[in-house]
Amino acid sequence: MRFSPEQAGFAAEVRAFCDRECGSAAQRDALTAGGTETNSPELLRRLAAQGWLGISLPEADGGLGGTFVDECLFLEETTRGLAPISGYSTGLTAAQTYLLVGTPEQRRTIVGNLVAGGIEAIALSEPGAGSDLASARLRARRDGSDWVLDGQKTWTSVAHLADHLLVLARTDSSGRRQEGLTLFMVPTSTPGLEIRGIDTMEGHVVNDVFLTDLRLPAEAVVGTEGAAWEHLNRGLGVERVIIAAMGVGAAQRSLDDVLAYTAEREQFGRAIGSFQAVRHRLADLATEIEHCRAFVYDVADRIDAGEEGDLGTRSSMAKIKSTETAKQASLEAMQLMGGYGYAREYGMESQVRRALAPPIYGGTNEIQREIISRGLRAPAKERT
Repeated sequence: MRFSPEQAGFAAEVRAFCDRECGSAAQRDALTAGGTETNSPELLRRLAAQGWLGISLPEADGGLGGTFVDECLFLEETTRGLAPISGYSTGLTAAQTYLLVGTPEQRRTIVGNLVAGGIEAIALSEPGAGSDLASARLRARRDGSDWVLDGQKTWTSVAHLADHLLVLARTDSSGRRQEGLTLFMVPTSTPGLEIRGIDTMEGHVVNDVFLTDLRLPAEAVVGTEGAAWEHLNRGLGVERVIIAAMGVGAAQRSLDDVLAYTAEREQFGRAIGSFQAVRHRLADLATEIEHCRAFVYDVADRIDAGEEGDLGTRSSMAKIKSTETAKQASLEAMQLMGGYGYAREYGMESQVRRALAPPIYGGTNEIQREIISRGLRAPAKERT
């Protein structure tokens, strides 16, 4: 799609901010405890001061009232700029459910926190329920007017930095698996909550979360009791577009870096970027990225227009294509950079590490293909 001059200017401002505030490896190390963390609360506060966080969230709830296309521009450019703020996208995903079914107080709390630079998290997966969320077993039982939660969540992104968790719990086991699931807003300061980090290739980003006799008031329920399955569908569809926009940014960064390298690196008396074998691989990569960008922003534009009838299918397509293109871009760039692509000094190895998880989280790309395939229908044959 074609961006307005205001949107193009906004993207340029975000790009300049990232160049200035986190453009060097030394700056990013300072923001992330030497690269051991993947999120910087300090950088989020600086972005909040710019008035950019929550750009797509409703003004009535404390957001900026912009479009989802604006949000995707922000996500693409901050990812392209290697800004260590991936936790923001997690909070943005959580906000979709609160905005859809949350109380006015819940919406104001979550949106206000995101706009101020805070972090929100979602606790859905369990050791026995990853792609199959209907198998969730974390139990919530009534005790008078309160709820008491017991169980474990895992792979919970940025829980250690979040102010609240959106927790999926089973409140009734008498019906179908998708029934009897309820969402709860859980402040991370609540007694009975324990968060343990999981070591990964990227450092500390995901966590195990243990809830033991964790007591919540009745108003902690988000939406309707037993209706979490329906509540989550729209939010997770938007999440896939969020991840896809970040995938475009990651792919573009890999292309940016390898273009700079191949223009400077000389072999056989000339820049390696002048060899046809290299030029054509770069051309193919640039083409793939532009296709991803066009599709992602088309889906975002449809969300803004309220055309969400096929959001599930299109968001799954966008998520698959963008995350796999980002992975391809990082691996192609590493290959073209040779040994330097493998060396930490040049940064491409970190691009590869970051590109491996997105095809897994937010619903694995294998699950996305299942979603897409369910929406496929053979065209009706015309009678002759």
